[in-house]
Amino acid sequence: MKTVFDKTTRDELISRMNTLNENSIAQWGKMNIYQMMKHCTLWEEWIAGNENYKQIFIGRLFGKMALKNILKDEKPLRQNTPTIREFRIKEKEGDVISERTKWVALINDYAHFSKQGFIHPFFGKMTKEQIGYLAYKHSDHHLRQFNS
Repeated sequence: MKTVFDKTTRDELISRMNTLNENSIAQWGKMNIYQMMKHCTLWEEWIAGNENYKQIFIGRLFGKMALKNILKDEKPLRQNTPTIREFRIKEKEGDVISERTKWVALINDYAHFSKQGFIHPFFGKMTKEQIGYLAYKHSDHHLRQFNS
């Protein structure tokens, strides 16, 4: 399974990111290109950040099972997968190139990832290996969304 902790995989993601521009159109979903890139940079910053989150009740019931199902194979995340409210971008316009540059830098930062004890609000405590797989699937999902 592909992981962002593998340099070849990071390079492939970055190459795909670099095909995106202000004129890129979503194949599904409600986000435009700026909103998607802003969403992705916020998501990557969240994974790398120092803030710890508590798992929500419904996640304690179903989170581990859902994570296992998502990470069981190479299958991409399904279209229109729901997102955490904090990562829904309201502003419609912004600097696409700047957001892409930030996103690329954040993907490159996985080469030095050392965070321990990450707690996803739905999936719960995740291992570094699980984070690597999920981070890849998340970026891949949004690149597919914009046909890249």
